Amino acid sequence: MKLKIYLLVVLFAAIFCLDCAEARTYSLSPRYQPTKDLGSLQQKLGSTLGIAPFKDERKEKSYIGAHTPLQSVKTHFESSPLPLEKALQESLMDALSRSGVQVVPLPTWDAKPESLKNIDTDSVLTVEIKKFWTEGNASLFRTNIRTTVQLVIHLGVKKEGRVFTRNAEVEKEITVSRSTPQRVEAIINQIISDIFDTFLSSPY
Repeated sequence: MKLKIYLLVVLFAAIFCLDCAEARTYSLSPRYQPTKDLGSLQQKLGSTLGIAPFKDERKEKSYIGAHTPLQSVKTHFESSPLPLEKALQESLMDALSRSGVQVVPLPTWDAKPESLKNIDTDSVLTVEIKKFWTEGNASLFRTNIRTTVQLVIHLGVKKEGRVFTRNAEVEKEITVSRSTPQRVEAIINQIISDIFDTFLSSPY
């Protein structure tokens, strides 16, 4: 009897400790990792591509996701580097530069065709982040992870005299035996790569 009481006390103490544990925040690195050859981009974009600052238009900008375990408190995910728009912009510029595209950072662009004549590059691109969230919910033996990314991409091309806008939204839901920050990061980066691969393969 004493042993049973002792075990119950230990069990309740463990649950209490879990419930009182401090919330943790994990840093994830959203990155565009091209899976397609981008060598032909110059034929459509010209020799130079300007990248204007990305805009995060989400209501919640502090985090990019959360995970609710079976016990303990909810943990959160943030982008690295911060803020999210900087992480995505730097990642895209790095990927394009490594693919041979001459990328030029621009201080601003209003995404209007009339302003293209004032841009020194052959084309210019900016992105609005509408949705960017991953949510994990754990049950006894598995975890469901739902991730949604919506990006509105604006591409201005001088030789066409036009601004092309693409609304790309991807939602992915998977069930895994155990969720880890590394697994969540891989899901996010796969979605980012799918979006930009599709766009850059046929930008207009």
